[in-house]
Amino acid sequence: MRIVIVDDDDIVLLSLKTIIEAGGIDVVATGKSGTDAISLYESHTPDILLSDIRMEGMDGITAAAHILEKHTDAKVLFLTTFSDDEYVVNALKCGAKGYILKQDFEGIVPALQAVFSGQSVFGGEIVNKLPSISTKDTKAEKFDDKDITEKEYEIITLVANGLNNHEIAEKLFLSEGTVRNYLSNILDKLSLRDRTQLVVYYYQSQG
Repeated sequence: MRIVIVDDDDIVLLSLKTIIEAGGIDVVATGKSGTDAISLYESHTPDILLSDIRMEGMDGITAAAHILEKHTDAKVLFLTTFSDDEYVVNALKCGAKGYILKQDFEGIVPALQAVFSGQSVFGGEIVNKLPSISTKDTKAEKFDDKDITEKEYEIITLVANGLNNHEIAEKLFLSEGTVRNYLSNILDKLSLRDRTQLVVYYYQSQG
């Protein structure tokens, strides 16, 4: 696995490089700004771009959006000390594969490995915030394109707000078996593997 790290703090940058290389991952380049992130991605085409968000000049989210517009298969993992709602929403909207906090240094290498294998990774503190930051109640165009019905979208919204199958069944006056069938069809239509990916997909559709 080849990655590029971007962070405007020299000490943090060195620490990240040390931790990641100790985990057997090749750090091919490091940078200190959003502009660096773009140029280094173009130069090295890494498997993953690990980027801070708040940096002087161009921020990490703006840089990631620029990269993802040109390279739709790019994998970007944000690593930051900030868990502000606005950052979480914008990270999801731009198509990031993950958003974890720097404080969770032990989880950095596992997060990189998960993103490399195709998973989306959001730290526990971030996942817990998602139900409170939904920005829309109406069905997004991203779901229309996938032939998602209004009932299916209602179930998706409830999943995104943290309800389990039993709670969804009670709220919609359905059996748990029917809810499971709905979810199976939803995941199939969206080509997703599980509820976590569905939640991430939902929040990325908002905007």
